[in-house]
Amino acid sequence: MTTRSTDHAAAPVSTFAQALEAAAATAALSPSSHNCQPWGLARATTAAARRAAADLTGRDADEYLVLALDRERELTALAAHAVEMEVSCGIYWRILLRALAAQGWTAAAVRTLDGDGGSGSGDGSGSGALAGALAGAGWPAAWTPLCVVALRPGTPSAERLDDLRETALARRTHRGPYRPAPVSAELLRDLARTGSPEGEKDTVRLRHLTERRDLRAFAAFVARHAGLDFGHRAAWRETHSFLRRDLADAAARGDGFTLEQLFGPMSRPRRAAMRRALAPATMHLLGKAGYHRVLAAGLADIVRRTPTVVTMGFAERTPARADLLRGGARLADYWWRATRHGLSLHPVSIVVQHEDLRVRLERELSLPGGRTFFVSRVGVAGRPAPHSHRRDDAAGHVEI
Repeated sequence: MTTRSTDHAAAPVSTFAQALEAAAATAALSPSSHNCQPWGLARATTAAARRAAADLTGRDADEYLVLALDRERELTALAAHAVEMEVSCGIYWRILLRALAAQGWTAAAVRTLDGDGGSGSGDGSGSGALAGALAGAGWPAAWTPLCVVALRPGTPSAERLDDLRETALARRTHRGPYRPAPVSAELLRDLARTGSPEGEKDTVRLRHLTERRDLRAFAAFVARHAGLDFGHRAAWRETHSFLRRDLADAAARGDGFTLEQLFGPMSRPRRAAMRRALAPATMHLLGKAGYHRVLAAGLADIVRRTPTVVTMGFAERTPARADLLRGGARLADYWWRATRHGLSLHPVSIVVQHEDLRVRLERELSLPGGRTFFVSRVGVAGRPAPHSHRRDDAAGHVEI
């Protein structure tokens, strides 16, 4: 599949509420760690909330939206999950803003909030007013505000909303084998050129591994260390809590993943055996016999036969929240464009979720300086994969 272009822009819908509903429905299809969908979205409608948002963004605008991290849905077993959660929110945010722009709603100003809910620029102006406007005004207690955007109606972007949604629906995390044919150098250069949105400073370092020696080295690294994903008791207990019995269970819960999504199609007896083996208590016992190394070897074999691996890293070792959200935006654009070209991705997250492993990987593969936050297989999947389900409120928002 190749990227399609259009010679005309779609006319904006009649109201912002309609535009937001359509954009959020598309953004809700964004990928996230464990398919946990940790984002929250609020529309400022009260005078106090709009005034606080205007102070933060420095713009009087028609509409204001606030991106949040839902702490009830975030992963917390590992320190690196804090980065993953905000990157996941950044992916959602990027697709949401692209979908709004396609309908004629342009971001006039964006303000990132720091870890204390204050101003990303450090002056703190307006942050107290925002906190006051959020308290008791429909803002969920478990939400942490990350970013505020001021929006104005204008000329729709060159993208079509239908194309954005079509690609979002087609996107999959394919964990099975990929076809051995290499991805063309021209296509990889095109993916690497996916820059920061709206001309922002590019804080992401991207590298494609295509040489056989690099791919073998990465597969060997996975074989040695990926068992930690199953052997770390707290992390595996959290991962297992997102493992769904079957597609019907995943659809009912609206999140997580199934055994087939992890290991590919399997018979009913094998599925039952795997469910018993992967239970945290059983996994702990089997780990003493080296079962986690068997699973790591299986993943390494899949990695070894992958034509390309992509890595993304922040320029800074301690990225700010704005960097995390920009990293999510860069990843959203990369994954979206790869899907348009018929490529699939399979994040190999374990290699960046533990500080010692991440640093060792960066050293062994001579990855660009800073902090690597994303490593994934890239290629053409050999067979279709089931789509990941979404919870009922993943495309919703609150009004404050």
